[in-house]
Amino acid sequence: MSKDPYEVLGLTRTASQDDIRKAYRKLAKKYHPDLNPGDKVAEERFKAIGAANALLSDEAQRARYDRGEIDETGQEKGFAGGYRDHAEGPQGFHYGGGQFSEEDLGDIFGMFGGGGGGFRRRPQGPMKGADRQYALTVSFPVSVNGGTERITLPGGTQLDVKIPPGITDGQVMRLRGKGDAGQQGGPAGDALITITVAPDSTYTRDGNDIRMSLPVDLKTAVLGGSITIPTPAGSVKMNVPAHSDSGSVLRLRGRGVKAHGKTEAGNLYVKLVVTLGKIDPALEEFLRNDTAGGKAEPAEGKA
Repeated sequence: MSKDPYEVLGLTRTASQDDIRKAYRKLAKKYHPDLNPGDKVAEERFKAIGAANALLSDEAQRARYDRGEIDETGQEKGFAGGYRDHAEGPQGFHYGGGQFSEEDLGDIFGMFGGGGGGFRRRPQGPMKGADRQYALTVSFPVSVNGGTERITLPGGTQLDVKIPPGITDGQVMRLRGKGDAGQQGGPAGDALITITVAPDSTYTRDGNDIRMSLPVDLKTAVLGGSITIPTPAGSVKMNVPAHSDSGSVLRLRGRGVKAHGKTEAGNLYVKLVVTLGKIDPALEEFLRNDTAGGKAEPAEGKA
């Protein structure tokens, strides 16, 4: 399978961030391990999809990849910054054509016991450790309220991940310094965690608002009354106005996505679905005897 992140997601280099997000969501759901238990091919594909999304959804990293500064794993490419057009060796030879510098040739000759007419292999400086890609599925309530989830790193080490309120499906979290160790004193890499929000049978998300449908009995719909609403943050009481028809929508302020940063809390919109429930005999008798106009009679002056 191609390692190019664009090809992994089935995109071109002109893809927008929205295109990347949609492609990732579609493929992540298709190859998610929970839907493909025991399928190693799907598992590897899921990891590759997460890695591609992590790189391309970070605009700064994506720009560096497009310029050829880093590879698909986010690592610096060799000889970054280009080569000198000309380099002169110790005997006066010139190496032109923009291919090698004296330092490059020194590295090559250094592999053969330090020879090469006086070239010395320069020690490699500190290098950042490799980033690590992870996938984490969170519940709908955690995605709107925030919380702490635990992931297991290679080797069995566990890491608690703080999930911020309002996180969305396909979003990538970067944990600084939680990747591979750096080399020669360089900083550690990062842990890139791609979030999948598990579907919920009760709620759907609309930006920072949440929507749900709730059954109410006929008596409450006609006469009004108090009902209990299950929200992602816990149950609350709500009054249903009298004469509420099926399909009526009630709003609970501040019961949507929890406030985060400068973003205010969203609202919860409840669509009422009127249900008959157990039929009261008195109501049934009333409906049976309630005739709109009685027996029809012929019009006056006609047979």
